[in-house]
Amino acid sequence: MNATEVVAPPVCSTGRPPKRELKRSTRIGIMIVTAMVTLQVLGFGGTYLLFSRHYVSTDNAQVDGDRVDINAPTSGLLTDWTVGQGSRVRPNQVLGHVRHVGAGLQPEQTIRSEGSGTVAVRTVVEGQYVVGGQTLATAYDFDTLYVTARVNETEIGDVHPGRLVDIKVDAFPDTPVSGIVTQIQDGAAGEFTIYPASNEDPTNPQKIDQYVPVRIALTVTNGLALVPGMNVTVHIHKT
Repeated sequence: MNATEVVAPPVCSTGRPPKRELKRSTRIGIMIVTAMVTLQVLGFGGTYLLFSRHYVSTDNAQVDGDRVDINAPTSGLLTDWTVGQGSRVRPNQVLGHVRHVGAGLQPEQTIRSEGSGTVAVRTVVEGQYVVGGQTLATAYDFDTLYVTARVNETEIGDVHPGRLVDIKVDAFPDTPVSGIVTQIQDGAAGEFTIYPASNEDPTNPQKIDQYVPVRIALTVTNGLALVPGMNVTVHIHKT
């Protein structure tokens, strides 16, 4: 009986089997996906360049205001304290007393407001022991709120007083707010750090990013109930 002849598969000159070609439909799908990704990248890049040409933008910004801290004049028990969140205070108004704790006569010291505003934060309650200098409450003048934006020092040269600002409040993303630059702080808020990056020479401290605070007056709020501390994104017009 004749032995069955076995035909070996073709082997390329390198000794490896030939690569399998992708199906035509697979190749078309890959080409389409690649084209879509490329268009998205180009579109994003074009939009970014066009936008950054006209605006200085930062999300390192918050609603701010002139604050009035109400502090304890001395250490002791808080008495006659009627201040609550939303309370209105005026300059030199008596807000309570602090009674010294100890034997014998226990004199009291008066707590007074150093300015006018509406209490936004209250940190103590009647009868609590407080320490001299402790902040008991914080008030703001809600009629003069503004935005403090921290702009990278590399972009601060394009920011000038009087420039219009488009503002988006995180809590109200669908309601536009606008303002105007009123003040740029002299000097940047930054420092050198003694902690270098892991891939850097540890003997060379690395300079961290520095930001310049910019004050923006609110011109149009569309009736929003803005509160100090709210996060916002600002787009400052370059021209």
